[in-house]
Amino acid sequence: MSRIGKMPVSVPAGVEVKNDNNCITVKGPKGELTKQFSTELGIEVAEGVITVTRPSDDKKHRSLHGLTRTLIANMIEGVTNGYSKTLEIEGVGYRAAKQGTKVTLSLGYSHPVIIEETDKIKLDVPQPNRIVVSGIDKQAVGQFAAEVREKRPPEPYKGKGIRYAGEHIIRKEGKAGKGKK
Repeated sequence: MSRIGKMPVSVPAGVEVKNDNNCITVKGPKGELTKQFSTELGIEVAEGVITVTRPSDDKKHRSLHGLTRTLIANMIEGVTNGYSKTLEIEGVGYRAAKQGTKVTLSLGYSHPVIIEETDKIKLDVPQPNRIVVSGIDKQAVGQFAAEVREKRPPEPYKGKGIRYAGEHIIRKEGKAGKGKK
């Protein structure tokens, strides 16, 4: 039995969960999320607890069991607390500025890079070298943060670029000096 899949998911107060043929809709204080899951698995919503069951021990069912339970737990966490990722900008002259729903990044290119908020993703710039990506969908927040980081990934020599908060960049040594033969 899957250790993660067999754990029940508790539904906090103020969150409403509907199951329509394994199409789960979660409504909470921060918004609403809907996701369709495999109809082979059994998803039961009863008395503030969601349980996921699998019909057999086939490899496919075992794989989907824990995944489905975790995705449902992430949906509930998202509509109650939300998710956020912090990005740090490092480098001389590299900075971010927010104007309305747009964030303008100066990343050493000949042109500014402009990123726009979507209806699911909100951007915040508390400091010129920090961007906070937040939303209710964990996968969408992570994907958007990865796309922003892709605009100027950190380079290994000086560490300049956009990185996740707390990310460790493996540094390389520069060119060796003269005299080595």
